[in-house]
Amino acid sequence: MSTTTITENKPLDKRETRISLLLVGVMFFIFGFISWVNSILIPYFKIACELTSFQAYLVAFAFYIAYFIMSVPASYMLKAVGFKKGMMFGFWAMALGAFIFVPAAQTRTYEIFLLGLFTIGIGLAILQTAANPYITLLGPQDRAAQRISMMGICNKAAGILSPLIFAAVILRPTDTAMFAQLDAMTEAARATALDELVRRVIVPYSVLGTFLFVLGYLVYRSPLPEINTEQETPEVATANAGKTSIFQFPHLILGALAIFLHVGTQVIAIDTIISYAGSMGIGLLEAKVFPSYTLFLTICGYVIGIVAIPRFMSQVTALRICTGLGTIFTVLILFASGTTNFLGHTADVSIWFVVLLGLANSLIWAGIWPLALDGLGRFTKLGASILIMGLCGNAILPLFYGHFADEFDLRSAYWVLFPCYLYLVFYAMKGHKVRRWAV
Repeated sequence: MSTTTITENKPLDKRETRISLLLVGVMFFIFGFISWVNSILIPYFKIACELTSFQAYLVAFAFYIAYFIMSVPASYMLKAVGFKKGMMFGFWAMALGAFIFVPAAQTRTYEIFLLGLFTIGIGLAILQTAANPYITLLGPQDRAAQRISMMGICNKAAGILSPLIFAAVILRPTDTAMFAQLDAMTEAARATALDELVRRVIVPYSVLGTFLFVLGYLVYRSPLPEINTEQETPEVATANAGKTSIFQFPHLILGALAIFLHVGTQVIAIDTIISYAGSMGIGLLEAKVFPSYTLFLTICGYVIGIVAIPRFMSQVTALRICTGLGTIFTVLILFASGTTNFLGHTADVSIWFVVLLGLANSLIWAGIWPLALDGLGRFTKLGASILIMGLCGNAILPLFYGHFADEFDLRSAYWVLFPCYLYLVFYAMKGHKVRRWAV
């Protein structure tokens, strides 16, 4: 595989390593905070902008399609300007996206909100492309998996907090009654109420934009080392010498499809659960905690992985277990029924299997990534970019869910998960072993 070295070729001391890891951890926390707030933005915009389910899930599409568009260009930009300056530009793009929310809220124009989300997504794509190499660099190679899991915990912990903080800042206790009265209002009264609702994002997103702009400059001025991802060992230079195309690695292409389906199932589990709770008569102010439950179980899965892999089970075994659980929980979402009272919520039992998808999804990414990149040699960087492009699954699959939710109902729409998990089981069992396309 390609090696990643500090440009100055000087090792970091322990203090510099800790500071750098802390900075990267803060960045992953911010990534998670801004990404997972979509779970409450979707029902919020659905009410405020009077949308169908399909239109509401364009939030996820606009946000995550930026990964597909920017993954390869971001790698070229980072090569041209350096990682630290590139991260500064990424934060500034996110700041611009946050500021776009201001005119969008003033006019209650959903298309401008989507532009803002797309711009935030561009910034995040740049930052993700830049930040991930540091995780491998900042510490021993044989403990990189631990550091990846810790960054995942930072990301998902932020996801637990973001919908709760958004709801606390934006929503009010009287909103539940106001939502119930919207249909009975005159057109003018409803427009006034919805204008007031949507303009509540102006102040918090203005503050967020300012914070991201300043943070970008501080990261550029931080002690993070500049890194070089172009240096390769002599062994890597001769690896796969007979290969001429990235498409000659079936396990990578199959892995990119697995990433596409995995991230799509993950975002469906988190971004749809508030609306699904609403279909059971649970108000938005109560339902806001369900994404946090799902993300908490994802963190539990990360912790299990840190403790158990490779001491008690291999990464491939963990992948097989998680993909199998995802398939089982999907079937239970579709067919299990009965009212339960758990954690103070009275709801159909099926919603708790949506929550459990957080556990099932926890170790799938970490399982697919090394299997898909195995043996790529000099094609490793291009292979990694193709896997990152698979993140557009976050943009595409929620639209299928939204379409089926409009055509049928919110519960039946979860059928979209079933073929996804079946494919993930295939990749975990056999797909990652394929080294030649069948003739």
